[in-house]
Amino acid sequence: MSTELVLLGLGLIGAGLVAGFVGGLFGIGGGVVVVPALYLLFAAIGVDDSVRMHAAVGTALSTIISTSWRSLATHTKAGAVDYDILRAWAPWIALGAVIGAGLAGFANTETLLIVFGGGLLVVALQMGLGNPDWRVADAMPTGAARAGLGGGIGLLSAMMGIGGGAFGVTLMTLCGRPIHRAVATAAGFGAAIALPATLGYVIAGWGREGLPPWSLGFVSLPGFIVLGALTAMTAPIGARLAHRLPQLTLKRAFAIFLGLIALNMLYEALTGAA
Repeated sequence: MSTELVLLGLGLIGAGLVAGFVGGLFGIGGGVVVVPALYLLFAAIGVDDSVRMHAAVGTALSTIISTSWRSLATHTKAGAVDYDILRAWAPWIALGAVIGAGLAGFANTETLLIVFGGGLLVVALQMGLGNPDWRVADAMPTGAARAGLGGGIGLLSAMMGIGGGAFGVTLMTLCGRPIHRAVATAAGFGAAIALPATLGYVIAGWGREGLPPWSLGFVSLPGFIVLGALTAMTAPIGARLAHRLPQLTLKRAFAIFLGLIALNMLYEALTGAA
C-alpha cells in the first residue's frame, strides 16, 4: 500500500472522529473540519487542483447524511427539536442546497475557496463574539423572508460543504429560540441539505478528470464510507455533551482555530497559492 493511501486512510479516520463530535457538540456541522482536512489530504495523493476543493466539499456533504440524522435522532430523544420550525423551513433549505450544488459545479477552485473561507470566517466570528442572548425578533420569519433566508442557508451551506447548523443556530437564537433547542433543530437543517446537495455534486462532477480514486462525481466513496461511519459514531456523543457542558470558553477557543483556517483558505484563493 502506498504512502499516499496510508496518509489518506489515517487522515479520514482522524477527521471523521473529530468532525462528528464537533458537529454534535456545537450544532455547526462537521464540514468545517472535514472540508479543510480533505482539501489537504487530496493534495497529498495528487488530486488535480481544479477539482480538489469540489471533491472536498462534495465528500464532506455526503458524510453529513449520516451525521445529521444520528444527531437529529439523539436530540429528538431529548425532546429538544422544534419540529414546527423544521417542517416549515426544510423545503426551502433543501431547494437552496440543490441550487448551491449546481452553482458549485460551474465555479472554479478559487471561487469555492473564497465562499468557504468567507463563510467560515463569519462562523468563527459568530462563535467567538456572538451572544446567545442577542435578539432581533421574537419569532422566526415567515412568508417570503422564510423562503429567502431558508434558501440562502441551503445554498451557502451546500457551496461550503457544511450542514447549515452554523447559520441555522444563529438565526434561531436571534429570533428568540433557546440555544439548546436551536442546536437540536439545526441538526434537521443538515438533514435537509445533505442528501439533495450530495446528489447535486455527484451529477455536477460526473465524468470530470483528476478526481480522487473511486469517486462518484465530486464524492469520494472511501471518504463517504469512512467519514460517514465515524462521524455517525461520534456525533451522538457530542450531542449528549451539548446539554451538559458550559460551552463559552470552548467555543471561543474553537472559533480562533476556525478563523485561522478561514484566513488560510482566503489567502490561497487570493494569491493563487492553492
